Amino acid sequence: IGKNSWSHVTNWESKTANQLVDDLVDIVSKNGNLLLNVGPKADGTIPDDQAKILLQIGAWLQVNGEAIYDTKYWNTFGEGPTEVKKGHHSEGDNKDFTGQDIRFTKKGNKLYAIMMAWPKNGEVIIESLGENSEYAKGLKIENVALLGSEKDIVYKQTKKGLSISNLGEKSGEFAHTLEITLSE
Repeated sequence: IGKNSWSHVTNWESKTANQLVDDLVDIVSKNGNLLLNVGPKADGTIPDDQAKILLQIGAWLQVNGEAIYDTKYWNTFGEGPTEVKKGHHSEGDNKDFTGQDIRFTKKGNKLYAIMMAWPKNGEVIIESLGENSEYAKGLKIENVALLGSEKDIVYKQTKKGLSISNLGEKSGEFAHTLEITLSE
């Protein structure tokens, strides 16, 4: 989880929990695995700042874990305007994700659309799920829910995309997951 080391050093710099959750979601959507490394002290204890980050990631997984655990990649890993840099130690060059950056995972008849940031005005259009999208051919959407929320989501599938205009209140500070139930 360190920016500058894989072991304990006196000038340790941690990535934020948000950056690490974004890394996890982006990697899993591409059928990958994320290995996290902490920098314990000589006595084996994990420094408080690193423990706090791990607990924040754990809290995010309590709400959104079903979109990560035992999932498969979907027809496309995602969509959105933000480019993820490739290559060794290139993550420092990445820009923050927007509410239009979405990553997908799938399990059974559930498709998870993970919004990498909260969309402006609580509205999002998922272009990959549009009636004319090459990725959504033959898909029939039965329901859309925001994980961690009890609010009923009103949605409409159009040629442009799956349009959602009433997400309500966000549940957490990091990536937010739409659970989309598909007819099988």
